[in-house]
Amino acid sequence: MEIESTGGPVLLREPAEGTPPVITEPSELAEACARLADGTGAVAVDTERASGYRYWPKAYLVQLRREGSGTVLIDPIALDGDLQPLRDVLNDLEWVLHAASQDLPCLAELGLHPAALFDTELAGRLAGYERVALGTLVELLLGYTLEKGHSAADWSKRPLPVDWLNYAALDVELLIQLREKLEAELGAQGKLEWARQEFEFVRTAPPPAPRAEPWRRTSGVHKIRNPRGLAMVRELWQARDELARKRDRAPSRILPDSAIINAVTADPKTVEELQALPVFSGRVQRKYTASWLRHLQAARALPASELPSPSQPTDGPPPVNRWADKDPDAAARLSAARAALTAIAEDRRLPVENLLLPDLVRRTCWRPPAETDEDAVAEVLRASGARPWQVELTAAALSKALQTTAS
Repeated sequence: MEIESTGGPVLLREPAEGTPPVITEPSELAEACARLADGTGAVAVDTERASGYRYWPKAYLVQLRREGSGTVLIDPIALDGDLQPLRDVLNDLEWVLHAASQDLPCLAELGLHPAALFDTELAGRLAGYERVALGTLVELLLGYTLEKGHSAADWSKRPLPVDWLNYAALDVELLIQLREKLEAELGAQGKLEWARQEFEFVRTAPPPAPRAEPWRRTSGVHKIRNPRGLAMVRELWQARDELARKRDRAPSRILPDSAIINAVTADPKTVEELQALPVFSGRVQRKYTASWLRHLQAARALPASELPSPSQPTDGPPPVNRWADKDPDAAARLSAARAALTAIAEDRRLPVENLLLPDLVRRTCWRPPAETDEDAVAEVLRASGARPWQVELTAAALSKALQTTAS
């Protein structure tokens, strides 16, 4: 292990046993899977994606480490997703991940699903740590500093540089030891069963539903006030998304959000006017400007009935800052609920958003159930996905808050 001591935490530059070569051949995978099968305990798991470079959130590298097996680095792209030997081993094991919800979707695409889960980031939150980044927890609990710096790299690049692979291998180097520390901490605080319920919730969570109008998340769209302008944003966003899909490029690398907003604000009528704008004047963009202009023109020609609403459709309550005017009693309920839940969270040393989802609290306070006794509120929470430990801690306090009025 290459380490550097500065009198404080020990800086790790590469794994203790060195960084293994990346597995790219079926025969190498079979041998590595045999070693993993012979190991003991849970397996540390991580992935590297190419967010910001590629459209699809694929895993371009899978990192694994298990006691008695060492570290394994797998290139699923080179193996063309043919990972059956790995599925046969991993899908029967408990996985240890950090921020598991970020990695589980791309692993599921490879047919990899944990039999059980321990999420060190979530464990850190429940244990009351204010900062729960992997490097921070490793330093606090294990006394090591991890060499960082490549999290935002283009992991679709081949071959992968050695320093990138060192970084990737270090992400699983200490996960098992970190899990042991956090598990002991949660046990000492009486929160281990809470954590198990949370981990199972993450493990079994379905994929999120697609957004109804994803184009509304364009950065800067709040500057566009009128429906015609919003239609132009939508048209450019959809055209960019289609091109990004086809080319497997991150949409921002096809056309930045800022360029979309600039084009809609300037409202160019000719190719020359569009090419005079920032970004569109670039060499690469110039060959697409005629296409972007056609999409702007298509939005201008839409009938009024097909223009988007100025406000985003939602099935939820209005913004909280409007509650006092729209429904003073609802505002009073929310204020009481927030105060009660904050007190519980502080007493139990955990973030209030982990105690109960803020969106669930808002919805319940805006439209409370017909009956607001503790049992009725507990049933509402369970039906909305709250875990048993959350219901046990919050139902009574939320029931009392729901009986608050503005008078």
